Amino acid sequence: MRRLVRWFVEKIRKYLFPIAPLLLLLVIGPLGYELLEGMSFLDGLYLTAITITTVGYGDIAPVTIGGRLFTILLIFSGVGYVMYLFSQITETMVEGGLRHIVAKRKMQKKITKLHNHYIVCGFGRIGQEICSLLKENNRPFVVIESDEAVIEQLDRLSYAELKGDASDDDILLAAGIKQAKGLVTAVSSDERNVYITLTARGLNPNLFILARSSGLPGAAKKLERAGASRVISPYSIGARRMAQLIVRPTVVDFVDLAMQAGDLGLRMEELLVGAQAHCVGKTLIETGVRKKYGIIVVAIKRAELPMIFNPGSETKIMAGDILIVLGESSHITALAETL
Repeated sequence: MRRLVRWFVEKIRKYLFPIAPLLLLLVIGPLGYELLEGMSFLDGLYLTAITITTVGYGDIAPVTIGGRLFTILLIFSGVGYVMYLFSQITETMVEGGLRHIVAKRKMQKKITKLHNHYIVCGFGRIGQEICSLLKENNRPFVVIESDEAVIEQLDRLSYAELKGDASDDDILLAAGIKQAKGLVTAVSSDERNVYITLTARGLNPNLFILARSSGLPGAAKKLERAGASRVISPYSIGARRMAQLIVRPTVVDFVDLAMQAGDLGLRMEELLVGAQAHCVGKTLIETGVRKKYGIIVVAIKRAELPMIFNPGSETKIMAGDILIVLGESSHITALAETL
C-alpha cells in the first residue's frame, strides 16, 4: 500500500505540479470573464485560451474596462508561463528523443564489437545474479529483455542490452549470437526457454547453451532435445544445498570459501593450458606450481577423458588441459599469465 501511495505521489509531482498553474489559469480566466463581461463559462474559456496562447482571433473581445484590465493581467501572468511551458515540453521531447536515438546507436555499436561474449536471456532474479557474476569476472555479455521497466533498470546499470523477444532470430543475430561464446536462457517459463534454445541452436550449432528449468517432470529432457548443452533447475540446486548444509555444513563452508573471494582471498578457478605454456610436457612437481605460486591443483580436465581428481605429483600437464586450481587470487592471476 505504501509503495502504491509513493508511486501515486511521484506521478503527481512529475506531471501535475508543472501544469498546475496552467489549470489554475484555465479556471480563473473563464470565471473572471463570466463575472466582468457576463460571458458563459465556455466563451470565457475560449477567450482565455486564445489570450494566453497569443492566438487572438479577435472574434471575441472584452468590452468593459474591468474585462480589459483583467485581460491585461491575464496576458502578463499567463502568456510568459505558457510559452515557457511549451518550450520545456518541446525541449524535453526533442532532447529526449535524440538522447534515446544516440544511446541506442552507441549500444548497438558496443554490441557489434563483442566477441566470445555471453547472451543472457531474461533479467529476472536469476538473470540479475548471472550478470552480476559475469561482470565481477570481467566476462563480456549482453542482456535480452522485453519488459520496458526492466530495460530502464539495465540502462541504469550500464549493461549492454537489447529490447525484444529472445526467441526472435533478428534479436539473437543483433546480440551477436554468431560470435558469442555462450547463451543463458533464464526466463520464467519452460516453453519460452525451449523456444529460445531451439532458435539459438539453429543459428549457432557450436554455441554453449545453459538453460533454466522449472524442475517439472520432463522439462529438462525437452530442453536437452531442443539443444541445451546444460540444464539447471534452481529449485533442485537450492534444495540440495539446504540438505547439504544440514548433513555436511563444514564442507559447504569450504566450497563457499573456495568459490568466492572471501576474507582470506582464496578462490577456485579454471585455467586453460596453452600450446606454448612452459609447463606443457612437465609433471606437476616439475612445474613448481605448488612451491612457486602456493596453488593447489584440485583436478585436471582433459579432452575426452574422465576428470582427474587430486592429480599426483608425477601427472604430466598437456596442452589443452584445464586445471582446476585453488589458491589466492593474486597467485592464480600470476599463474594464468604463464599459461
